[in-house]
Amino acid sequence: MPYGSIADLPLSVRGHLPPHAQEIYLAAFNHAYAAHAGDADREEIAHRIAWAAVKRGYVRDGDVWVRRA
Repeated sequence: MPYGSIADLPLSVRGHLPPHAQEIYLAAFNHAYAAHAGDADREEIAHRIAWAAVKRGYVRDGDVWVRRA
């Protein structure tokens, strides 16, 4: 199901990503979830798309996510 706010995101997202990356994840997930309305596995697809969106702007440096240069 789509997320209403950053506070609604899974702990695996909120606990690891900086605030801006969480906003990217939220927007990408909600958009992908709506776009794949007919798919049985649309939630899984939406999570994959959201992570891909985050990875376009952020990279993991050890245990910390930082903006790409």
